[in-house]
Amino acid sequence: MRIIAGPCQHESLEQSLEIALECKRVCEHYGFEYFFKASYDKANRTSVKGIRGQGMNATMTDFHQMKQEIPGIKILTDVHDITQVKEINDWYSECVDVLQIPAFLCRQTDLIRAAVNTGKIVNIKKGQFLAPWDVEGILSKVQGASEVWITERGTSFGYNTLVTDYTGLQYMLDNYTVPIVHDITHSVQKPGGLGGSSGGNREYVPGLARASSALGITNFFLEVHQDPDKAPSDGPNMVKLSDFEKIIKDIAIIHGALASAKD
Repeated sequence: MRIIAGPCQHESLEQSLEIALECKRVCEHYGFEYFFKASYDKANRTSVKGIRGQGMNATMTDFHQMKQEIPGIKILTDVHDITQVKEINDWYSECVDVLQIPAFLCRQTDLIRAAVNTGKIVNIKKGQFLAPWDVEGILSKVQGASEVWITERGTSFGYNTLVTDYTGLQYMLDNYTVPIVHDITHSVQKPGGLGGSSGGNREYVPGLARASSALGITNFFLEVHQDPDKAPSDGPNMVKLSDFEKIIKDIAIIHGALASAKD
């Protein structure tokens, strides 16, 4: 069981350290493997005016410092093209444990192959436009990977709306041997729903966490922030750091109950 959690984008060393320390404490308390996540560049913003992040060099410098200050911390970050994969692999390999392929790039063969060839874990976000059974095509491109995860982050439903298809999650659990992750914060996003930026409903996140746990999902992705309403991106769907433990506790309780029922 694993939890991937952190801010949408890396804003400062101090902020990321605070989030990582608290999330790691909670996850270890409830028996989850923890991965910190943050983006150095939000290249897929709705508008050109969107804040993109601190950039690779500054972020990787801070990731290196986080590795020094939090022994054993594992870090996930996005890559958007093969040059970024090469730069991380050549210069910052010790700073990153998991390379993430964004949802809109999940069919980019060369990008997936470049990430796989680094030998790192690769987390592929399933595109909002993609059917669960079409993930088979993605997995045909990951031969030789050390480990691959597929992350569900909601399915497009008309304009500015995402829905979680639990039959689709069940299909992926039943038909794929790779770990299936549910991104329970992007699944409540309203893409482009604020006239050029994304809205969302963070109050729905705990319910998705409980429902997915009952279905049998054991891996979760969620974005957290000390003050989401002041975050530079994805604030409406991010969870407040102070609410993180309650969500993880609920997941642990449900999994405990399911395990007991099987005994």
